[in-house]
Amino acid sequence: MKQPIWNFEQEPREDPGDESSINLRAYFDRIPDEKMQQYSPDWTDEEVKAWDGNFRDEDGCLMLFCSERDIEIDEYREVLEECIAYRNRVRPALVGK
Repeated sequence: MKQPIWNFEQEPREDPGDESSINLRAYFDRIPDEKMQQYSPDWTDEEVKAWDGNFRDEDGCLMLFCSERDIEIDEYREVLEECIAYRNRVRPALVGK
């Protein structure tokens, strides 16, 4: 598997996080930039879940392997928007845009 150019997983943050929050950040590193740029904070939770495509139908949580707890949509959105801000900041240095 090719490693992504992004490293949001290890980007410094205020809290150390747990296994699940670290895995979520690594999950976002693997989403293509073109897809990330499509995201709109104005979307409903259901639109976000459909855009991602990896939320479970039965409980609405993200299917994230090797995690000790479920990732619900509020946490997903918060970390996703942090990831998008990270990419916007580092994109010029990484891809020259």
